[in-house]
Amino acid sequence: MAGYVLRRILAFIPLIWAIATITFFLMHAVPGGPFDHEKPLPEATKRNLEARYNLDGTLVEQYGTFISNLAKGDLGISFNQDRPVTDIIRDRLPKTLQLGVCAFAFALVGGLTLGIVAAVNQNRWPDYVSVFIATVGAAVPNFVVGVFLIIFLALKLGWFDVLGWELGNPRKMVLPTIALGLLPMAFIARITRASMLEVLRQDYIRTARAKGVKEYRIVVRHAARNALIPVLTVAGPIFAGLITGSFVIERFFAIGGVGTAFVDAVGLRDYGMIMGTTLLYAVAIAVVNLLVDIAYGVADPRIRY
Repeated sequence: MAGYVLRRILAFIPLIWAIATITFFLMHAVPGGPFDHEKPLPEATKRNLEARYNLDGTLVEQYGTFISNLAKGDLGISFNQDRPVTDIIRDRLPKTLQLGVCAFAFALVGGLTLGIVAAVNQNRWPDYVSVFIATVGAAVPNFVVGVFLIIFLALKLGWFDVLGWELGNPRKMVLPTIALGLLPMAFIARITRASMLEVLRQDYIRTARAKGVKEYRIVVRHAARNALIPVLTVAGPIFAGLITGSFVIERFFAIGGVGTAFVDAVGLRDYGMIMGTTLLYAVAIAVVNLLVDIAYGVADPRIRY
């Protein structure tokens, strides 16, 4: 296991290099630049700005400077805010992480519960209710869910606040958490149900029932654990996507996390901020996928590396 983990960690280096290279050249392939506006800047001012942000050299020179700085952990300077990208991410990341973790917890707990209840009560009303909730969650976009939540729970009933995020304050946390977590909850519920139905039909489950083992012990200790492998497969990328920023939900509820900064950076062609958030997402995906692979062996001892 240790050798496998070490090889995967070493593989992060070419992965990050490849993603950084592709993103760099794609951004520079788009016509125009960050200092091109409807009202052109004076040529001297534009040259000074390009020199300030290392955009005055050839494309190869800019790429070499970028990779060299990246190797030192320097993601450059945001053109829009005139601050180091690492500082901006460090300031905004806590809110994004908090929102992502809360949404993932909601999605995981809700999805597993709905999936297990549906599988145990196949073709009965709990199954129909669970499948209906999962179908609605998968079919309705999160910004539409956010609109309905705001109208009914915030404006009509006055239970929650609409804007901002404050850890520990349910009035600000509930709506964005549900809006962000409903879609992944629906996917987890559907996968859990299918996996549980397959496991519940296995011979060892029939044997356990024949021996008189209580149903809740069969479901919790045997069926649910062995049904976790497909859930872990999708839970890893879902978690990475949630904790690295929801562009729509963060902007919708004015949370001000990494997702909001990325959307602003795209509109302003802020190369440094775009690169920083893209690499953050890539690292998060790689790390979470590694953790998922390790979790396979924990959930199912038959898996070895």
